[in-house]
Amino acid sequence: MCQSAITVTVKLFAAYQEAYQVPELVLEFPPESPVAAVRDHLIAEHPELHQWRELTRFGVNLTFVEGDTILHDGDEVVLIPPVSGG
Repeated sequence: MCQSAITVTVKLFAAYQEAYQVPELVLEFPPESPVAAVRDHLIAEHPELHQWRELTRFGVNLTFVEGDTILHDGDEVVLIPPVSGG
C-alpha cells in the first residue's frame, strides 16, 4: 500500500517561532520530501522569513542534516536560523 502523506513535527525557534507564535507545528508532506520542503512551506506561509532561507540549518531526530535529507513519517524536524544574543 502506497502512503499518500507523511506527518512530521516541526519544532520552531527564533524567527520561525516569532512568525508562527507557537513552539511547534504538525505538518503533512508527500512521501520522499526533503527536509528543505519544510522550510520552503513555512516561508510560503510567512514570506517575511525569506531572509533566513539560505541561513537556516536543519535537524531531524536530534541530528543536524543537509537540506536534501528525505523525511520519514513521524520525524521531528528543527529549523535553526542564526540567532544572536548572550
